[in-house]
Amino acid sequence: MCLKINQFRRQYSANGSKGQSPKSYRLLTTFTVKNDSVHPMTIKNAAIIVAAGRGQRVGGEIPKQYLEINGVSILRRTINVFLNSKNIDYIQVVIHPDDQNLYDNAIYGLNLPHAVMGGDTRQQSVLNGLLAAREINPKNVFIHDAARPFVSERLIKELAENVEISGAVIPALKVSDTIKYMTDDFINNTIDRNYLYRAQTPQVFDYETILKAHETSKDRELTDDSAIAEQNGIKVNVILGSEDNFKITTEEDLRKAEMMTGKNYTDVRIGYGIDVHAFEEGDSVILGGIKIPYNKKLKGHSDADVALHAITDAILGAMAMGDIGEHFPPSDDKWKGASSDIFLKHAAKLVDEADGVIANIDLTIICEAPKIGPHRDLIRDRISEIVDLDIARISVKATTTEKLGFTGKGEGIMAQAIATIRLPE
Repeated sequence: MCLKINQFRRQYSANGSKGQSPKSYRLLTTFTVKNDSVHPMTIKNAAIIVAAGRGQRVGGEIPKQYLEINGVSILRRTINVFLNSKNIDYIQVVIHPDDQNLYDNAIYGLNLPHAVMGGDTRQQSVLNGLLAAREINPKNVFIHDAARPFVSERLIKELAENVEISGAVIPALKVSDTIKYMTDDFINNTIDRNYLYRAQTPQVFDYETILKAHETSKDRELTDDSAIAEQNGIKVNVILGSEDNFKITTEEDLRKAEMMTGKNYTDVRIGYGIDVHAFEEGDSVILGGIKIPYNKKLKGHSDADVALHAITDAILGAMAMGDIGEHFPPSDDKWKGASSDIFLKHAAKLVDEADGVIANIDLTIICEAPKIGPHRDLIRDRISEIVDLDIARISVKATTTEKLGFTGKGEGIMAQAIATIRLPE
């Protein structure tokens, strides 16, 4: 079996995926792990990302690991850290059986092994992940909660070095607040905080050792993997964790995460695009990448998609990079009859190459006919596919000019578009 791990470059989309899933990362390179074939002991460090929980305290109708932080799901952000880590050779994600569609959307475009289904408890889910890792037989295993997307490469590296010496290590933070033991809303006792630590993940172990410990303790409900190690007589080393490596549990945590990830996109640009095409004899028009039956077609050098042309110009305008005619001259026969999604993809690529993001698109189509309403959502969906932007950030409206002007006389169609772009300062 040939195991490949991919490196990805971040591409912001307003919602990490189309519908639930735009492509938040573009594939840059693929490399094979260590050897062309995987055999026992090829994999040194495997990561098991536990994403089977149902935690919904953050709010919303979906499990928190699939909520998005500035356009990218929490789970995808977590996976990306391990994909980019030089110390991780293999990734196994454990999910809830009801979340397959959410998971598929969240990892769209990533080359990962099939997810393992979790159990009724976190402990059972981790055990399922450990058992699945038997196929690649890693030396060490990193067990990490999906809701901690800000674990650093520095911490992963330090854990990888320590586990070679200790065989079991976790990151933790010393408790700084005074801790009270309460009963019936009254203080019963004050706990000595000098011996108290807040455990974090990833928790790292010799693979065979923690697998046996989990199998021995599979009927017990313990809250983390170091507790399972303790119960099986395994000494666990502790290194200093990070405050940034917090677990997203509440709405306040989510707001903090949004501030941490969104602070760089402060250069906001707005672009405006307008395009007009006349009718000629035909049997359909192309609008927003959708073929709409009609007794005429739009006249133009390309497919004359007036909607996509307007959006393309809006994006180019926001980027201060000219207009569609400069990038795709109508005098060039190369573009004769070309599909206009080529032009829009080019504009979106320019934003991506500038490490920018498309925040939203607002399109207005002006004509007496054909009727746009029945096709509005199809157009939004097609634009979403072309620019990898969540459909919730794409508006398509239609109006008439009350029989006035060339559109009112049914001589053609006009489209106007506004695009908002966010760039790092």
